[in-house]
Amino acid sequence: MIIPVILCGGSGTRLWPLSRKLYPKQFISLASDNTLFQATILRLPKEVANPLIICNEEYRFLAAEQLRQINKDSNDIILEPIGKNTAPAVALAALVAGNDPLLLVLPADHVIEDEEYFKKLVLEAVPLAESGKLITFGVIPTEAHTGYGYIKGGRKLDVGLAVDQFVEKPSTQNAKRYFESGKYYWNSGIFLFNASRYLEELNKFRPDIYRACKESMLGTKSDLNFLRIDKTRFEECPSESVDYAVMENTADAVVIPMDAGWSDVGSWSSLWDITNKDHNGNVIHGDVIIHNSTNSFIRSDDKMVTAIGVDNLVIVVTKDVVMISNKDSVQDVNLIAKKLKDSKRTEWEIHREVYRPWGKYDSIDYGDRYQVKRITVKPGAALSLQKHQHRAEHWIVLVGTAKVTKGEEVLLLAENESVYIPIGVIHALENPGEVDLELIEIQSGGYLGEDDIIRLQDRYGRDILGKS
Repeated sequence: MIIPVILCGGSGTRLWPLSRKLYPKQFISLASDNTLFQATILRLPKEVANPLIICNEEYRFLAAEQLRQINKDSNDIILEPIGKNTAPAVALAALVAGNDPLLLVLPADHVIEDEEYFKKLVLEAVPLAESGKLITFGVIPTEAHTGYGYIKGGRKLDVGLAVDQFVEKPSTQNAKRYFESGKYYWNSGIFLFNASRYLEELNKFRPDIYRACKESMLGTKSDLNFLRIDKTRFEECPSESVDYAVMENTADAVVIPMDAGWSDVGSWSSLWDITNKDHNGNVIHGDVIIHNSTNSFIRSDDKMVTAIGVDNLVIVVTKDVVMISNKDSVQDVNLIAKKLKDSKRTEWEIHREVYRPWGKYDSIDYGDRYQVKRITVKPGAALSLQKHQHRAEHWIVLVGTAKVTKGEEVLLLAENESVYIPIGVIHALENPGEVDLELIEIQSGGYLGEDDIIRLQDRYGRDILGKS
């Protein structure tokens, strides 16, 4: 049996402003109508079991909702209380999997264009993995790229090559040498091995990681569809990649060359590379009108964008940010995100439109002592039972039906009806209908921060104090 292990860590700051800390690139539609996470699930061979998902606690509802959208189930969604890189994440999956299956380890944020070829390659590698080899899939390079690690292939096997060497991201000169030799492959971060073999090698070379992960599993708790591990024990686990912890040390590493149109979508220029272009080399997404422009990537998720006489630019427009960069300088986008973080601005971390397990809200206006949000609540979903110490709220229903708890009252509101929630009054909002509930929320008061929430009950298992 093959169990896919989908790794959902990483913040993808090089694709800011679309990818942000609390809504990273793996959960965004970039190369198709599906998100990168969904595409990773959908390209799995039909012969494999339901996947194990490993993700940060902050992403748990994003992962669960995006699985629901594509009608897919998971074995478990394992929550890491803190990111510790891939070696501990895979160890947790191996410990949870049971019955010693093969683990197909996949990052959630890659693009693979030739999915049928990829499926065929995975299935061809199964006998080798079952024999105890630890397999990595090495991408046949198309250029002397300095942004990837490399794997040097050695002795030929029936399938693939014995690994001679793992190499860090090289200089331009070394990348050219690797590319011209024909012996090196880009490190894709995709693996196939027996769960027991991985744990055996991890215990041999990094017993500290193995021990910390095993001890973390002793305090495992189930919460809705999520598996929570012991936070205190896991925080003591060293942070390390699968490559460093196991693959560079084991004598049983095998690389299988792969030519499947792979990309890690690591920058706006790499997304331009893999996306269909018009006859002038432009990639256009959204309400965009161009004239006499070439070789540019222009995406608008909010308003109309026009471009006249531009070349080699990346223009990305969200509801709260306009980002313009020369395509040759997009590697510095993450520096802008860092500047925003250092100056304590929120745009590096969250979008204006914020997703919650019950739906989403969009902060459409704010000023001194007031804030206006457009709130969408999914059918059957509900915000927590809560109260505020510093703000009052006025809700106006736009679409659907709202079930409102206000103190001892329970109200049903239809379109164009409203309710006022004074400061300190216990209240809740639920969508009892079969379509999305949309409403306008007008907050007023001396403090309007998201931490002015005292939760009394919450169906999603969130803390009593926290964001709604």
